[in-house]
Amino acid sequence: MGKFDGVLIASDFDNTLVYTEGALRSGAEMPAISRENCEAIEYFMAQGGIFSVATGRALPSFEKVYRDVPMNGPTVLFNGAAIYDFAKQCYLYTAFLPEDIRDHVKALLTELPGLAFEIYHDDNSVHAINPNELTLRHLHLTHSPTVTLRSIDEAPLPISKLLFEEYEPVQRQIIDFFRRQSWGDAYEVVSSGNFLLEVTARGANKGGMVRKLAELLNIDRRHVYCVGDHANDVPMLEFAHVPFAPKNAIHVVHQVPGIHILPDCSANAIADMIAQIDGMYA
Repeated sequence: MGKFDGVLIASDFDNTLVYTEGALRSGAEMPAISRENCEAIEYFMAQGGIFSVATGRALPSFEKVYRDVPMNGPTVLFNGAAIYDFAKQCYLYTAFLPEDIRDHVKALLTELPGLAFEIYHDDNSVHAINPNELTLRHLHLTHSPTVTLRSIDEAPLPISKLLFEEYEPVQRQIIDFFRRQSWGDAYEVVSSGNFLLEVTARGANKGGMVRKLAELLNIDRRHVYCVGDHANDVPMLEFAHVPFAPKNAIHVVHQVPGIHILPDCSANAIADMIAQIDGMYA
């Protein structure tokens, strides 16, 4: 019996577990997880804890880095559209976009032509529409093999999520468009970075999927701890028994009720979080 039996940590990946913003902006290679974070996670797992990652990344992208992540729980992918078990190499749960997503995106492009976005599927394929410089930077970071399409009509169904690569002023226009539509409440539309905007099915967010993950693992909510840095992490932070955020998190994350502010991501935030949890179970 370990002191963390029945305890779950769900951690965001980019700019929480690993600081990737610099690589995204400069085109440099993504840094490795720090030794201090790795050692803390290994200690947590050795004492019976379950460490999982909840990321906006698709399977092809996270598959390239997961072997370097010390974790023993399933992974929340696509910003909450799926739970994947790398040990079993299969999806445990999926939540696809509505079948009429193509018509809705075409309506969006009529109002805001030229938007750049990626289309993710659960078969590891990724497609891009109107790729721009931001798309190329993102693909360099994730190393996702991507096929460019002329129209979303060419993208096969089902679709797990859309990822728009636009700066914040355009992101706000996209969010406003969805809010004005009679069908807008069929979607989760949330920013996950300075130029990344996620679109998933209603309820397919990190909070809903961490809840589902805890249920699959038979872990009580009182023993669920989450950590993240951006708006797309807020649902899981609000679900957590105790939410955590690195110092570099955006303002809205720091305003989550009960949030515990950690050191900056690049200063071993995860190790600090696990040290705090360790004290809770002394």
